[in-house]
Amino acid sequence: MQIGALGDIHGEFATVDAIMQRHPDVPLWVQVGDVASNDGDYFTPIAPLYWIKGNNEDFDVIAAAIAGRSPAPTLHYLPNGGPHQVGPWRVAALGGTFAPSWYNSPPSSLPPSKGKKLSAASLKLGKSRDDKRRHFVRNEVVACKALTSVDLLLTHEAPRPFYPAGRRIDAGKTVLNDVLASMRPRLHLFGHHHEFTDSMRQNVRSIGLDVVTKSYLLIDAATFKTERLDT
Repeated sequence: MQIGALGDIHGEFATVDAIMQRHPDVPLWVQVGDVASNDGDYFTPIAPLYWIKGNNEDFDVIAAAIAGRSPAPTLHYLPNGGPHQVGPWRVAALGGTFAPSWYNSPPSSLPPSKGKKLSAASLKLGKSRDDKRRHFVRNEVVACKALTSVDLLLTHEAPRPFYPAGRRIDAGKTVLNDVLASMRPRLHLFGHHHEFTDSMRQNVRSIGLDVVTKSYLLIDAATFKTERLDT
């Protein structure tokens, strides 16, 4: 059996449906965050899709999903922590972005959007509304580090080192390297940077996924052999 893996969607719902239609034998898909369109819309995938939060989401929709009210019957939100049973895999989640000023806050204290866009409407949803619920925090990192026998870790951010588009500034986050070293999952997937990379971090294979309009992965559920396909 193969399981599909998708990078950031950003409202490209027709593209996701086309990918899933291309692989009717793939029973489920995992995804690394930023599903919503810039207007905060979600969709009903034609196959089950298990997703974590990105930084550009409608976080009221995510709060409802945590409370058991999913935006769609085939859209399954994975809260930070775990383990979550996704098909045959034990999956851990650490969605959202790292912000030092909010890192030591309890998850419940991250303030929601005030409902006002702070800049042009063309900005992405989470940033334009400055919703602090887009971040992950220390408590969630500690919970992830305590997990064992995890098959797949899904994060939105990248571990270090990560130089997107060849830039000189390392955009990776050390706390994710710490999680990888403690958890030792069989595979790690991340998104956020819309750039495909495949490397070893803390002796764990760590793959950065393209935005869905570029490429996606098929993963053998038993061997974890991967195949990258152009969209």
